[in-house]
Amino acid sequence: MAMLFEIIYYVLFVYWLLLLARLVVELVRTFARDWRPTGIVVVIIEIVFTLSDPPIKLLRRILPPIPLGPVRLDLSLMIVMIVVIIAMQVVNSFRAGAAVSALGLM
Repeated sequence: MAMLFEIIYYVLFVYWLLLLARLVVELVRTFARDWRPTGIVVVIIEIVFTLSDPPIKLLRRILPPIPLGPVRLDLSLMIVMIVVIIAMQVVNSFRAGAAVSALGLM
């Protein structure tokens, strides 16, 4: 059982890294509007956006970007990142509990 929690934890961690990469790409696109990636960077960015789009688009439908004058504040990426971090902590606590029970200490 501990191995299952270990795998789930690492899948969530890799997904969190993808979300972090998406955040960096979106920040670069915000501050350097004329930036046009080429080559392998385009492929990597496409993979990152393809894997991270479904939960972010769902959350954008539920919680649309908040208008602040001429700027719109989109919280969906931050909320998804927080949910993934919380899920990682929960799985990590289950992983520790499963490891202790596997050793017969409980």
